[in-house]
Amino acid sequence: MNLKDYIQLDAVGMAALLKRKEVSGEELLDLSFERLEQLDPQLNAFTETRRERAQKELNKMPAGDFAGVPMALKNISQALKGEKLTAGSKLLKEAKAAQDSHLTAKLRGAGFSFVGHTNTPEFGLKNISEPELYGASRNPWNPDYSPGGSSGGSAAAVASGIVPIAGASDGGGSIRIPASFTGLFGLKPTRGRMPVGPGAGRQWQGASIDFVLTKTVRDSSAMLDLLQTIQPAAAFQTPLFPGKYSEEMERDFARPLKIAFTVESPVGTPVSEDARLAVMKTIEWLEQQGHEVEERGNDIDGINLMRDYYLMNSGEMALLVRNLEKGMGRELTADDLEIESWLLSQAGLKVSAADYSASLASWDAAAAKMAALHETYDFYITPATAFSAPKVGHLTHSPDSRAELLGRWEQTSTMAGQQQIIYDMFLSSLTYTPYTQLANLTGQPAVSLPVHVTPRGLPLGVQVMAGKGQEHLLLQLARQIEQTDLWVGMKGNPGLEV
Repeated sequence: MNLKDYIQLDAVGMAALLKRKEVSGEELLDLSFERLEQLDPQLNAFTETRRERAQKELNKMPAGDFAGVPMALKNISQALKGEKLTAGSKLLKEAKAAQDSHLTAKLRGAGFSFVGHTNTPEFGLKNISEPELYGASRNPWNPDYSPGGSSGGSAAAVASGIVPIAGASDGGGSIRIPASFTGLFGLKPTRGRMPVGPGAGRQWQGASIDFVLTKTVRDSSAMLDLLQTIQPAAAFQTPLFPGKYSEEMERDFARPLKIAFTVESPVGTPVSEDARLAVMKTIEWLEQQGHEVEERGNDIDGINLMRDYYLMNSGEMALLVRNLEKGMGRELTADDLEIESWLLSQAGLKVSAADYSASLASWDAAAAKMAALHETYDFYITPATAFSAPKVGHLTHSPDSRAELLGRWEQTSTMAGQQQIIYDMFLSSLTYTPYTQLANLTGQPAVSLPVHVTPRGLPLGVQVMAGKGQEHLLLQLARQIEQTDLWVGMKGNPGLEV
């Protein structure tokens, strides 16, 4: 196999060739590293690579369905025992995992060959991947632009053809955002569908969930078949899907669907014409297929919901910093962390138990409204992102901006004032990505479909949300669109040229 053929294959395709012995795991690993060495100096997708270890593991690879298929893991929560897992933080630059994560163990059991870990913003808090520790990851479509975040390194690794599939996680859109920015298929599963831990029964109070980024619908379907679980120790469970997603995706819908859509930002920020066009092209196609569509909102106060999301982030970061201080035996300062991590952690010290509980209650209220909406509508469609990818550096706070935020902070002592600074700090980022957080807080599954390329030659996705446990419907829709000209995917991606 040559490199040109390698970068066109998805994980399912590689697995089939391996089973027929038309290619070996050694060949695929060599091609993956050939591509990595060719492109990663520019893309900066990886924080650590493990060629020698991966080669040794091929000799004792479990006889799983994906034995020998190269894969990358995200440098947060997707741990490999004894290897670095820094979460993009300079404080943890030498931290090593004590054990495999449950998700990684399942992937290892399926036989994946782990190429390395991918870049992510500090603690996964941003929609771009530009940590101070490792520097910025870049978009294979145009390296002047970001691949998004927080799974930006993984998106760059897949969209460039280094690996066919990569681990990702999504706490506010961190699968769907980079999928939109890089022309990939990005699925966030239902809360409780994926393994968590060990050592944790939930991530971000259930807002965050681990999964993968893929080029094809069938790869994501196969990963759902592989990874879905009932984990008794976890805080959340969802019933196992009784069939096989990889078969269900090929089915036709039993009836015409009823679909709601909107192109308006839930937080009142601008929306690009490209994002509107991406949605309307999708809506037009759905109407041509005989489905009923209706433009409408969801009756949720998006601004207040985002404030409650940031309040949760504040509490989570305050706990994280407390644990880090305990482990390091000293107090942390603003110089130890990036500005987002530091201010969130300090804001969390002002959050009362009552306010924290109230914020979580707002998630449940939003989930009830979305459940009611899905009693009428099968899907709820929005842009995946309000704009295509920002330029590298555009959403990273400058030294002057950091100083201004710290100055405001010193003059503010109330929880409300601090939370307003947090909202303002993230507003420029939120303007690019206001749509994805809703599914994290309600626990619903959602996908980003690669259906549009802007005049600048950058992809932009459409988000489709479904009711809890309805991933199979999302996969059916995605598979149908994947077989049409509406699906852009990797078409036109100069990053896939050899």
